[in-house]
Amino acid sequence: MKKRVAVVFDSAGTLLHMYRVAKDMSNGSVLEDIQTTLLVAEKANRALVILRTRFDELWQCSPDLELREFIDMYNVPLGISCSSSPFKLEDVYSIIRGNNVKVRDIYDVVSHVKGRCPEISYIAAGLVVDSLESQVPYVLSTGGRMYSSTLETINTVRELGVDIFIASGDDAQNLQVLASSLSIPMKRVFAVATTHDKERIVKNLKNDHDIVIMVGDGMNDILALRAADVGILTSQQGDERPQVLMDSADIIIGNIIDVVDIIRNIDESVTS
Repeated sequence: MKKRVAVVFDSAGTLLHMYRVAKDMSNGSVLEDIQTTLLVAEKANRALVILRTRFDELWQCSPDLELREFIDMYNVPLGISCSSSPFKLEDVYSIIRGNNVKVRDIYDVVSHVKGRCPEISYIAAGLVVDSLESQVPYVLSTGGRMYSSTLETINTVRELGVDIFIASGDDAQNLQVLASSLSIPMKRVFAVATTHDKERIVKNLKNDHDIVIMVGDGMNDILALRAADVGILTSQQGDERPQVLMDSADIIIGNIIDVVDIIRNIDESVTS
């Protein structure tokens, strides 16, 4: 017998208010309040890559150390969060080894995020890689903290008897902190989930639930929004959203707490 309702939340920009910066490797400038997925989408053959590193290891290294050397030294795993065309991890490693990215470039973006967001509960670093040009056009860092209404939203949705999941491009280490804060078991958390992974997760949940809701905020959520019975796009981050993304959502909300009333209405329609 199917359960009634499941809701899948993205993390960054949906449950967490994010601050994102990118270092343009062509000129060294730091770009603030960027959308990392749009940096990927602006050209074909690009991917957003997560560095699954412990920052205490990073701080111990010389700023002049090549990033490829740091990755080899600490056996740093990489993850592809999203891409504008099919990508393999071996292609990512090859591009990084062919470029002059240094640890100081990671220092720069992470330090920038920490300086602007001293109360962050989450921080990550990554890269945008371009397979056509065999370049690393951007080095990235993101930091975030829960929206003031996130905990209330999750607790209320749970009280309604809804199954709650997280599907995010972020890595498991950061998502574990978030999931623990929200009392969501890790077996219901999908880390380093690509655009297609999120779509697959939603479709799989539809086999066991009457209604599956996707709540997201970015281009990497677009397929899941379309696949869900109800796709909810959050605009509380304040970034401009492409029209194609807005058109893919059934509902656009300005605060995550609005999910509660939507679920109540859906739940009533299912049980009536």
